[in-house]
Amino acid sequence: MKPQIRVLLYSLLFFTYSLSTSLLLLLGEKLKDHKFITLGCGFFLINLAFSFLVLKWTYLLNIVCSIVIAVLALFLALRFGDLHLFSQYDAYGVKTALIAYPVFSILFWEIAYQIKARKK
Repeated sequence: MKPQIRVLLYSLLFFTYSLSTSLLLLLGEKLKDHKFITLGCGFFLINLAFSFLVLKWTYLLNIVCSIVIAVLALFLALRFGDLHLFSQYDAYGVKTALIAYPVFSILFWEIAYQIKARKK
């Protein structure tokens, strides 16, 4: 896959994450569920759709990569939000974590893509 196409796909994925975050948080409030469970499952479904529609790897590899990337990126985004890097603008680190998740997720997708491309 050409780098320009990957950049376009990753930017679409970034906007999908950014737009769906508020919807997933609202869904978590309506379900009275823990917000991180709702976010994790929602991001897993977005990752799963991305892997099946765009990457088209084997079924097992798509599912495993989607789960691992969703969990790892959410964990790192929450830890990144706890650093309080932008305490003037974001006192609790929530906005920082919400912006960090798509960045970490896209970084992990690129790593997975590079590993898969090198195996061929």
